[in-house]
Amino acid sequence: MGVYLSTPKTDKTSEDGENEKLRYGVSSMQGWRTSMEDAHAALLDLDDSTSFFGVYDGHGGQAVSKFCAKFLHQQVLKHEAYSSGDIGTAAQQSFLRMDEMMCGQRGWRELAILGNKMDQFSGMIEGLIWSPKSGSVKALEDNWSTEEGPHSNYDGPTCGSTACVAIMRGNQLVVANAGDSRCVISRNGQAYNLSKDHKPDLEVEKERIYKAGGYIHYGRVNGSLNLARAIGDMELKRDKTLPPEKQILTANPDIKTVELCEDDDFFVLACDGIWDCMSSQQLVDFVHEQLKTESKLSTVCEKVFDRCLAPTSGGEGCDNMTMILVQFKKPESGPSTSQPSNCQEVSGSN
Repeated sequence: MGVYLSTPKTDKTSEDGENEKLRYGVSSMQGWRTSMEDAHAALLDLDDSTSFFGVYDGHGGQAVSKFCAKFLHQQVLKHEAYSSGDIGTAAQQSFLRMDEMMCGQRGWRELAILGNKMDQFSGMIEGLIWSPKSGSVKALEDNWSTEEGPHSNYDGPTCGSTACVAIMRGNQLVVANAGDSRCVISRNGQAYNLSKDHKPDLEVEKERIYKAGGYIHYGRVNGSLNLARAIGDMELKRDKTLPPEKQILTANPDIKTVELCEDDDFFVLACDGIWDCMSSQQLVDFVHEQLKTESKLSTVCEKVFDRCLAPTSGGEGCDNMTMILVQFKKPESGPSTSQPSNCQEVSGSN
Protein backbone atom coordinates (compact mmCIF):
# COMPACT_ATOMS: atom_id res chain seq x y z
CA MET A 1 0.00 0.00 0.00
CA GLY A 2 3.01 2.26 0.04
CA VAL A 3 2.71 3.30 3.69
CA TYR A 4 5.27 0.86 5.09
CA LEU A 5 8.99 0.27 4.63
CA SER A 6 10.41 -3.12 3.73
CA THR A 7 12.27 -3.13 7.06
CA PRO A 8 11.53 -0.87 10.06
CA LYS A 9 13.72 2.04 11.09
CA THR A 10 14.46 1.15 14.71
CA ASP A 11 17.06 3.81 15.53
CA LYS A 12 15.72 6.02 18.31
CA THR A 13 16.08 9.69 19.16
CA SER A 14 16.18 10.09 22.93
CA GLU A 15 16.96 12.59 25.67
CA ASP A 16 16.75 12.91 29.46
CA GLY A 17 16.54 15.79 31.90
CA GLU A 18 15.73 16.63 35.50
CA ASN A 19 15.17 19.42 37.98
CA GLU A 20 14.51 19.42 41.72
CA LYS A 21 10.99 17.98 41.31
CA LEU A 22 11.01 15.81 38.18
CA ARG A 23 13.01 13.48 36.02
CA TYR A 24 11.98 12.82 32.45
CA GLY A 25 12.99 10.72 29.50
CA VAL A 26 11.68 10.99 25.95
CA SER A 27 12.24 8.87 22.87
CA SER A 28 10.84 8.58 19.36
CA MET A 29 11.15 5.95 16.64
CA GLN A 30 9.97 5.93 13.03
CA GLY A 31 9.32 2.19 12.88
CA TRP A 32 7.64 0.73 9.79
CA ARG A 33 6.23 4.02 8.51
CA THR A 34 7.78 5.62 5.43
CA SER A 35 8.28 8.91 7.29
CA MET A 36 8.40 10.24 10.84
CA GLU A 37 5.42 12.50 11.56
CA ASP A 38 5.57 12.69 15.38
CA ALA A 39 6.98 15.64 17.31
CA HIS A 40 7.27 16.50 20.98
CA ALA A 41 8.21 19.22 23.46
CA ALA A 42 9.78 18.70 26.89
CA LEU A 43 10.49 21.83 28.93
CA LEU A 44 11.32 21.33 32.59
CA ASP A 45 11.23 25.10 33.09
CA LEU A 46 8.50 26.73 31.02
CA ASP A 47 8.88 29.43 33.66
CA ASP A 48 10.31 29.44 37.20
CA SER A 49 7.52 27.25 38.59
CA THR A 50 6.07 25.31 35.65
CA SER A 51 7.04 22.32 33.48
CA PHE A 52 5.51 21.54 30.08
CA PHE A 53 5.43 18.27 28.14
CA GLY A 54 3.67 17.61 24.84
CA VAL A 55 3.31 14.80 22.29
CA TYR A 56 2.12 15.65 18.78
CA ASP A 57 1.21 12.82 16.39
CA GLY A 58 1.06 14.12 12.83
CA HIS A 59 -0.91 12.70 9.91
CA GLY A 60 -0.62 13.57 6.23
CA GLY A 61 2.79 15.13 6.88
CA GLN A 62 5.05 16.38 9.65
CA ALA A 63 4.45 20.12 9.30
CA VAL A 64 1.61 20.57 11.82
CA SER A 65 3.11 18.37 14.54
CA LYS A 66 6.39 20.29 14.27
CA PHE A 67 4.50 23.58 14.28
CA CYS A 68 2.80 22.61 17.55
CA ALA A 69 6.07 21.46 19.09
CA LYS A 70 7.61 24.83 18.21
CA PHE A 71 4.78 27.22 19.07
CA LEU A 72 2.07 25.74 21.32
CA HIS A 73 3.91 26.09 24.65
CA GLN A 74 4.90 29.64 23.71
CA GLN A 75 1.24 30.54 23.27
CA VAL A 76 0.34 28.98 26.63
CA LEU A 77 3.04 31.03 28.34
CA LYS A 78 1.91 34.27 26.68
CA HIS A 79 -1.82 33.89 27.30
CA GLU A 80 -3.34 36.30 29.84
CA ALA A 81 -5.13 33.44 31.61
CA TYR A 82 -1.77 31.79 32.29
CA SER A 83 -0.55 34.89 34.14
CA SER A 84 -3.62 34.75 36.39
CA GLY A 85 -3.04 31.06 37.19
CA ASP A 86 -5.73 29.63 34.89
CA ILE A 87 -3.52 27.14 33.07
CA GLY A 88 -6.45 25.15 31.70
CA THR A 89 -7.94 28.11 29.84
CA ALA A 90 -4.51 29.15 28.56
CA ALA A 91 -3.96 25.65 27.18
CA GLN A 92 -7.42 25.41 25.64
CA GLN A 93 -7.10 28.76 23.88
CA SER A 94 -3.59 27.93 22.69
CA PHE A 95 -4.82 24.75 20.96
CA LEU A 96 -7.37 26.81 19.02
CA ARG A 97 -4.77 29.50 18.36
CA MET A 98 -2.62 26.99 16.47
CA ASP A 99 -5.26 26.76 13.71
CA GLU A 100 -5.44 30.55 13.44
CA MET A 101 -1.66 30.94 13.27
CA MET A 102 -1.27 28.38 10.48
CA CYS A 103 -3.41 30.41 8.06
CA GLY A 104 -2.19 33.23 5.81
CA GLN A 105 1.25 33.95 4.45
CA ARG A 106 3.07 33.67 7.78
CA GLY A 107 1.47 30.35 8.61
CA TRP A 108 2.12 28.99 5.14
CA ARG A 109 5.79 30.00 5.30
CA GLU A 110 6.38 28.41 8.72
CA LEU A 111 4.67 25.18 7.64
CA ALA A 112 6.62 25.04 4.39
CA ILE A 113 9.89 25.23 6.30
CA LEU A 114 8.85 22.75 8.99
CA GLY A 115 7.26 20.35 6.49
CA ASN A 116 10.57 19.91 4.71
CA LYS A 117 8.79 18.68 1.59
CA MET A 118 9.16 20.42 -1.75
CA ASP A 119 5.84 19.09 -3.01
CA GLN A 120 3.75 19.59 0.12
CA PHE A 121 3.15 23.30 -0.37
CA SER A 122 2.94 24.55 -3.94
CA GLY A 123 5.13 27.53 -4.73
CA MET A 124 7.41 26.85 -1.77
CA ILE A 125 10.50 28.43 -3.30
CA GLU A 126 8.58 31.53 -4.31
CA GLY A 127 7.33 31.97 -0.77
CA LEU A 128 10.65 31.36 0.96
CA ILE A 129 12.66 33.86 -1.07
CA TRP A 130 9.99 36.52 -0.54
CA SER A 131 10.75 39.03 2.25
CA PRO A 132 8.00 39.33 4.90
CA LYS A 133 6.42 42.62 6.00
CA SER A 134 5.01 43.23 9.47
CA GLY A 135 1.30 43.73 9.91
CA SER A 136 -1.16 45.05 12.47
CA VAL A 137 -0.38 46.19 16.00
CA LYS A 138 -2.64 43.46 17.44
CA ALA A 139 -0.67 40.80 15.60
CA LEU A 140 2.60 42.29 16.76
CA GLU A 141 1.43 42.26 20.38
CA ASP A 142 0.86 38.54 19.94
CA ASN A 143 4.37 38.18 18.50
CA TRP A 144 2.81 36.72 15.36
CA SER A 145 3.03 39.47 12.80
CA THR A 146 0.84 39.20 9.73
CA GLU A 147 2.58 39.09 6.38
CA GLU A 148 1.55 40.00 2.88
CA GLY A 149 2.58 37.78 0.02
CA PRO A 150 1.52 35.24 -2.59
CA HIS A 151 -0.11 33.01 0.08
CA SER A 152 -1.96 35.69 2.08
CA ASN A 153 -5.25 33.86 1.47
CA TYR A 154 -3.89 30.48 2.55
CA ASP A 155 -6.70 28.64 4.40
CA GLY A 156 -4.40 26.46 6.45
CA PRO A 157 -2.90 22.98 6.12
CA THR A 158 -4.65 19.84 4.91
CA CYS A 159 -2.36 17.75 7.14
CA GLY A 160 -2.90 17.72 10.89
CA SER A 161 -1.77 16.53 14.30
CA THR A 162 -3.06 15.33 17.62
CA ALA A 163 -1.90 17.25 20.69
CA CYS A 164 -1.64 15.89 24.22
CA VAL A 165 0.12 18.13 26.72
CA ALA A 166 0.74 18.00 30.47
CA ILE A 167 1.56 21.17 32.39
CA MET A 168 2.78 20.85 35.99
CA ARG A 169 2.90 23.66 38.52
CA GLY A 170 3.33 22.86 42.19
CA ASN A 171 1.06 19.93 43.05
CA GLN A 172 -1.25 20.59 40.12
CA LEU A 173 -1.10 18.73 36.82
CA VAL A 174 -3.17 20.10 33.94
CA VAL A 175 -3.67 17.85 30.91
CA ALA A 176 -5.06 19.16 27.61
CA ASN A 177 -5.82 16.71 24.82
CA ALA A 178 -7.21 16.76 21.28
CA GLY A 179 -7.00 13.47 19.42
CA ASP A 180 -5.97 9.93 20.31
CA SER A 181 -2.60 10.44 21.93
CA ARG A 182 -2.95 9.78 25.66
CA CYS A 183 -1.73 10.84 29.09
CA VAL A 184 -1.72 8.25 31.89
CA ILE A 185 -0.63 8.62 35.51
CA SER A 186 0.54 5.80 37.77
CA ARG A 187 -0.80 6.15 41.32
CA ASN A 188 0.45 3.36 43.60
CA GLY A 189 0.91 1.27 40.48
CA GLN A 190 -2.65 1.80 39.25
CA ALA A 191 -3.08 3.40 35.82
CA TYR A 192 -5.48 6.32 35.48
CA ASN A 193 -6.22 7.96 32.15
CA LEU A 194 -5.89 11.74 32.30
CA SER A 195 -7.17 12.12 28.73
CA LYS A 196 -9.85 10.62 26.52
CA ASP A 197 -9.15 9.18 23.07
CA HIS A 198 -11.23 11.26 20.68
CA LYS A 199 -12.52 8.62 18.29
CA PRO A 200 -15.42 9.29 15.88
CA ASP A 201 -17.65 6.64 17.46
CA LEU A 202 -17.87 8.49 20.80
CA GLU A 203 -21.37 9.92 21.17
CA VAL A 204 -20.26 13.50 21.88
CA GLU A 205 -17.96 13.44 18.84
CA LYS A 206 -20.54 11.78 16.60
CA GLU A 207 -23.16 14.38 17.52
CA ARG A 208 -20.87 17.29 16.69
CA ILE A 209 -19.74 15.74 13.39
CA TYR A 210 -23.29 15.16 12.17
CA LYS A 211 -24.56 18.56 13.32
CA ALA A 212 -21.73 20.23 11.37
CA GLY A 213 -22.69 18.38 8.20
CA GLY A 214 -20.03 15.69 8.35
CA TYR A 215 -20.36 11.93 8.27
CA ILE A 216 -18.59 8.83 9.57
CA HIS A 217 -17.67 6.04 7.17
CA TYR A 218 -15.97 2.87 8.45
CA GLY A 219 -15.01 4.68 11.65
CA ARG A 220 -13.45 7.64 9.85
CA VAL A 221 -14.58 11.27 9.78
CA ASN A 222 -15.77 11.99 6.23
CA GLY A 223 -14.15 8.70 5.30
CA SER A 224 -10.71 10.14 6.05
CA LEU A 225 -9.57 10.55 9.65
CA ASN A 226 -9.92 7.91 12.37
CA LEU A 227 -9.90 10.58 15.07
CA ALA A 228 -12.43 13.29 15.84
CA ARG A 229 -10.24 16.13 17.16
CA ALA A 230 -6.97 17.47 15.83
CA ILE A 231 -5.01 20.62 15.10
CA GLY A 232 -4.84 21.43 11.38
CA ASP A 233 -6.88 19.50 8.77
CA MET A 234 -8.49 22.80 7.83
CA GLU A 235 -10.64 21.34 5.06
CA LEU A 236 -12.83 19.91 7.86
CA LYS A 237 -13.14 23.29 9.61
CA ARG A 238 -14.45 25.57 6.88
CA ASP A 239 -18.04 26.31 7.96
CA LYS A 240 -17.89 30.07 8.62
CA THR A 241 -21.23 29.92 10.48
CA LEU A 242 -19.82 27.66 13.21
CA PRO A 243 -17.32 28.41 16.01
CA PRO A 244 -14.11 26.32 16.09
CA GLU A 245 -15.40 23.96 18.78
CA LYS A 246 -18.44 22.96 16.67
CA GLN A 247 -16.74 22.22 13.35
CA ILE A 248 -16.74 18.70 11.85
CA LEU A 249 -13.23 18.35 13.26
CA THR A 250 -12.14 20.53 16.17
CA ALA A 251 -8.87 21.40 17.86
CA ASN A 252 -10.79 22.17 21.07
CA PRO A 253 -9.16 20.05 23.79
CA ASP A 254 -10.56 18.31 26.83
CA ILE A 255 -8.96 19.72 29.98
CA LYS A 256 -8.36 17.64 33.11
CA THR A 257 -6.77 18.99 36.29
CA VAL A 258 -5.36 16.63 38.93
CA GLU A 259 -4.00 17.36 42.40
CA LEU A 260 -0.82 15.35 42.76
CA CYS A 261 -0.03 13.48 45.97
CA GLU A 262 2.60 11.23 47.54
CA ASP A 263 1.12 8.12 45.91
CA ASP A 264 1.90 9.33 42.39
CA ASP A 265 4.80 7.50 40.75
CA PHE A 266 5.06 8.88 37.21
CA PHE A 267 3.01 9.90 34.21
CA VAL A 268 3.33 9.03 30.55
CA LEU A 269 2.45 10.92 27.38
CA ALA A 270 2.45 8.77 24.26
CA CYS A 271 1.02 8.67 20.75
CA ASP A 272 -1.46 6.01 19.65
CA GLY A 273 1.36 3.91 18.21
CA ILE A 274 1.89 2.80 21.82
CA TRP A 275 -1.77 2.54 22.89
CA ASP A 276 -2.59 0.40 19.85
CA CYS A 277 -0.34 -2.24 21.39
CA MET A 278 -0.68 -1.83 25.17
CA SER A 279 -3.46 -0.80 27.52
CA SER A 280 -2.78 1.97 30.01
CA GLN A 281 -2.37 -0.54 32.83
CA GLN A 282 -0.11 -2.80 30.78
CA LEU A 283 2.17 0.15 30.06
CA VAL A 284 2.25 1.25 33.70
CA ASP A 285 3.09 -2.32 34.78
CA PHE A 286 5.81 -2.56 32.13
CA VAL A 287 7.38 0.76 33.20
CA HIS A 288 7.35 -0.23 36.89
CA GLU A 289 9.08 -3.50 36.02
CA GLN A 290 11.74 -1.71 33.95
CA LEU A 291 12.39 0.88 36.67
CA LYS A 292 13.55 -1.89 39.02
CA THR A 293 16.74 -2.24 36.99
CA GLU A 294 16.90 0.79 34.66
CA SER A 295 17.53 4.33 35.95
CA LYS A 296 17.63 6.12 32.58
CA LEU A 297 14.04 7.00 31.71
CA SER A 298 14.60 7.38 27.96
CA THR A 299 15.89 3.79 27.90
CA VAL A 300 12.61 2.66 29.45
CA CYS A 301 10.78 4.44 26.61
CA GLU A 302 13.02 2.69 24.07
CA LYS A 303 12.21 -0.69 25.61
CA VAL A 304 8.50 0.09 25.28
CA PHE A 305 9.03 0.63 21.54
CA ASP A 306 10.89 -2.66 21.20
CA ARG A 307 8.04 -4.37 23.03
CA CYS A 308 5.41 -2.79 20.73
CA LEU A 309 7.16 -3.03 17.35
CA ALA A 310 5.45 -5.47 15.00
CA PRO A 311 7.60 -8.28 13.56
CA THR A 312 6.12 -7.69 10.10
CA SER A 313 4.52 -4.72 8.38
CA GLY A 314 0.79 -4.13 8.58
CA GLY A 315 -1.51 -3.69 11.55
CA GLU A 316 -0.68 -2.83 15.15
CA GLY A 317 2.90 -2.03 16.06
CA CYS A 318 3.71 -0.39 12.72
CA ASP A 319 3.07 3.26 13.56
CA ASN A 320 5.53 5.99 14.53
CA MET A 321 6.15 5.85 18.28
CA THR A 322 6.83 8.71 20.69
CA MET A 323 6.74 8.56 24.47
CA ILE A 324 7.59 10.90 27.34
CA LEU A 325 8.04 9.37 30.79
CA VAL A 326 8.00 11.84 33.70
CA GLN A 327 8.89 10.57 37.17
CA PHE A 328 8.16 12.48 40.38
CA LYS A 329 11.11 12.84 42.72
CA LYS A 330 10.26 11.57 46.21
CA PRO A 331 11.62 13.17 49.41
CA GLU A 332 14.65 11.32 50.79
CA SER A 333 12.63 10.32 53.87
CA GLY A 334 9.41 9.37 52.11
CA PRO A 335 6.03 9.20 53.83
CA SER A 336 5.39 6.22 56.05
CA THR A 337 3.39 3.51 54.36
CA SER A 338 1.20 3.36 57.46
CA GLN A 339 0.00 6.92 56.95
CA PRO A 340 -3.36 7.32 55.21
CA SER A 341 -3.21 8.70 51.67
CA ASN A 342 -4.47 12.25 51.09
CA CYS A 343 -4.90 11.62 47.36
CA GLN A 344 -8.08 12.74 45.70
CA GLU A 345 -9.77 10.20 43.48
CA VAL A 346 -8.78 10.19 39.83
CA SER A 347 -11.68 9.19 37.60
CA GLY A 348 -11.08 6.84 34.72
CA SER A 349 -8.67 3.93 34.41
CA ASN A 350 -7.76 1.51 31.67
